Amino acid sequence: MGASLPPKEANLFKLIVKSYETKQYKKGLKAADAILKKFPDHGETLSMKGLTLNCMDRKTEAYELVRLGVKNDIKSHVCWHVLGLLYRSDREYREAIKCYRNALRIDPDNLEILRDLSLLQAQMRDLSGFVETRQQLLTLKPNHRMNWIGFAVSQHLNANASKAVEILEAYEGTLEDDYPPENELCEHTEMILYKVSLLEESGSFDKALEELHKKEPKIVDKLSYKEQEVSLLSKVGRLEEANKLYRVLLSMNPDNYRYYEGLQKCLGLYSESGQYSSDQIEKLNALYLSLSEQYTRSSAVKRIPLDFLQDENFKEAVAKYIKPLLTKGVPSLFSDLSSLYDHPRKPDILEQLVVEMEHSIRTTGSFPGSDVKEPPSTLLWTFFFLAQHYDRRGQYDVALCKIDEAIAHTPTVIDLYSVKSRIMKHAGDLTAAAALADEARGMDLADRYINSECVKRMLQADQVPLAEKTAVLFTKEGDQLNNLHDMQCMWYDLASGDSYFRQGDLGRALKKFLAVEKHYADISEDQFDFHSYCLRKMTLRSYVDMLKFQDRLHSFPYFHKAAIRAIRCYLKLHDSPKSTAEEDEMSKLAPAQKKKIKKQKKAEARAKKEAESKSEESTASSASKSGKRNVKPVDPDPHGQKLIQVEQPMAEASKYLRLLQKHSPNSLETHLLSFEVNMRKQKFLLAFQAVKQLLKLDAENPDSHRSLVKFFLMAESISAPTTEAEKLRWSVLEAERPSISQLQNKSIMEANKEFLGRHEDSLVHRAAYAEMLYILDPSKKTEAIKIIEDSTNKVVQTNGALGPAREWKLKDCIAVHKLLDTVLLDSDAASRWKSRCAEYFPCSTHFEGKHSSVMPDSVYNSSRKSNENGDTPNHLVGQTELSDGQLEAFKSLSVCGSENVWSCNMPNVYNCFSI
Repeated sequence: MGASLPPKEANLFKLIVKSYETKQYKKGLKAADAILKKFPDHGETLSMKGLTLNCMDRKTEAYELVRLGVKNDIKSHVCWHVLGLLYRSDREYREAIKCYRNALRIDPDNLEILRDLSLLQAQMRDLSGFVETRQQLLTLKPNHRMNWIGFAVSQHLNANASKAVEILEAYEGTLEDDYPPENELCEHTEMILYKVSLLEESGSFDKALEELHKKEPKIVDKLSYKEQEVSLLSKVGRLEEANKLYRVLLSMNPDNYRYYEGLQKCLGLYSESGQYSSDQIEKLNALYLSLSEQYTRSSAVKRIPLDFLQDENFKEAVAKYIKPLLTKGVPSLFSDLSSLYDHPRKPDILEQLVVEMEHSIRTTGSFPGSDVKEPPSTLLWTFFFLAQHYDRRGQYDVALCKIDEAIAHTPTVIDLYSVKSRIMKHAGDLTAAAALADEARGMDLADRYINSECVKRMLQADQVPLAEKTAVLFTKEGDQLNNLHDMQCMWYDLASGDSYFRQGDLGRALKKFLAVEKHYADISEDQFDFHSYCLRKMTLRSYVDMLKFQDRLHSFPYFHKAAIRAIRCYLKLHDSPKSTAEEDEMSKLAPAQKKKIKKQKKAEARAKKEAESKSEESTASSASKSGKRNVKPVDPDPHGQKLIQVEQPMAEASKYLRLLQKHSPNSLETHLLSFEVNMRKQKFLLAFQAVKQLLKLDAENPDSHRSLVKFFLMAESISAPTTEAEKLRWSVLEAERPSISQLQNKSIMEANKEFLGRHEDSLVHRAAYAEMLYILDPSKKTEAIKIIEDSTNKVVQTNGALGPAREWKLKDCIAVHKLLDTVLLDSDAASRWKSRCAEYFPCSTHFEGKHSSVMPDSVYNSSRKSNENGDTPNHLVGQTELSDGQLEAFKSLSVCGSENVWSCNMPNVYNCFSI
């Protein structure tokens, strides 16, 4: 570096490098300017000056100088390396790799460049290149441990575990007999365990077990040693030894579910499906009874049997399990038992059991068959459990009765209001749910979880401004909404995006959904620093697990939801471009209103421009001493207006669709969106491919049926093919049609009729049939509506103790209402359906049920009026919008009236108890 410069300038060049490394950027700039005064065309100095400016957020100047440096000294590895560093800082990794390779052509043995290249190859998963670079590093510096380990890891990532083992064995051959010293025991332990895991992965179980036993004295992590040993013993078939070792592990941690699972496998009593024979259940019961005597304080040993026990045995075991938890007052009891609701008959047994307990505590003050008097709080938590139970079963009226009894019993328990809020959400009254959540929040202003739950309810009720004010209560001072973004608060982005989407604000909705994608890009970027850190610290197993996690990062639910919603936004933009929609809306307005809107838009644009200029001035004046700018740039598009002005919405949708197809191929929604996008793009073969995937995943799903009918209706409506491409497409469809069982020897109309025959009792399937019947033959609109209206909401057969549960779900009924109103275009039928569903869902605001908050004479509104007349509770004074005088209404919001056979107006002897 700087070799072509005189001694004085060469020393100045070294000062530039040192200043860059120590982040003294102004000092580095001063030295660079001193050199360039005498040698204005010196490429390496120009490059280093550019690199320094890049760290001061002057990127445009930085790129100009570095490119000029490369141009002036194209044979300098320093110039190419610096250009690569510039690209790396902007996450342009492929360009950075090209620059590093050019640098290595000039200086092939430069360790620093090779190290930087290997990091980028690991980041980009260029595994063959990663192996090659790590091998070169090992060849150049074989006495460095990190180079041996890096080469082994590169082979492992390149699916060559056996070669990685050979490299680690070769490295061990270079070590002294008394290695490792005391200060390196942990690192050496990790290397041994990593080697054993490689042998296990390559299928050499016996060799792995032998290696583990041989190196036991040098392994300080005894727990990992035992877990690795028991895994290998199970795989080599030494089940008796594995059984004993699992029991040793259980004595160390009797609440580890994996140990119980492993013990069951050793005894041949484990089933992936959770289905067991009566003989197996008997043996499992005996096993867990003996373990429960040994580990009396373990909750896992009591909870696991509830998954496999049946009937009376289950009832006896679950009673023993929940009684002490109800006495203790554990709010998470229902969440703990919620998986049992997927088993047949178990929810009925739970209901009978807990109702018996409730009755016994009411009448005798103790559990059935017990003389021990329970504390007053036991009845409270019994109500609490039953409320959640009936909510889960869709019996919202009974659930509200129970939670109201709990609130009347002890009105100071915050969890009661949170659960009532959840019940109201499920019952369809999102406004009431938000108010109850806000009441819970007001009872403990220091609880971040309750605050977050309140924000979510407000967003679900489309109260975005109030939700924002509430959310920022737990953020830092300053730009609080940006703090939420920096905290990668993805649930907030999704919930607010959904709210904006429902309100028709596609710009803001897209802004929120794409923010989630940005979070995932940041998470992926965060792995970069670990490529060198983990090799240095020898956390090899965790490092490999982290890389595998990163490879499936985009398959996680938050990204899946954000991508789906973003695609739906783009579909809406494609179907109704913003300009057309705005023109339609403006044409409906009076001239005075049009003028007012234009004035508002001009004022907003002027205010936005002024804010941006002020922001630029403050940013320019707030440089730190090092030259680094501290203030973040202002978002130039806070409302997402530029996002909705995209010229090709389908191209943007396709970008996210490809990610979904790669990372979520087993999701029905992925292929539904693929069908929608490709039909709009007229990529009919890709749309047909999506239909086939839908039928493969779930042929009986209503959306799969809709897609099938729509596709072949389109195919039949196309005129005779003329071009070669059209003929080829037609021949493919003709060849593939017989392979679809739903259409074999049938017309589309017949296939639709047969679909109804298979699902006559299902509302959503009848609605899908009716919609397709109308699309196939618009003259049969009356018949389609009759099919929907003839649907019956049957009572689900249960042994429940407090009344019936019905089959229809609220969201399905809302979807059918929208179908009648917007697709079948029959407002009278939609009105009849609305009245009918209002009886089934009396709390639903969509159907304007008699107990919903939209009804003027509801408990909610009558209490609100009384509060507005001066009865507002103290802790609500000053609240805005929903909170202003409304929260108190929900203390008494209940559907339990004189007409309800499960009246909750019972005397309560425990009202004196409070917590």
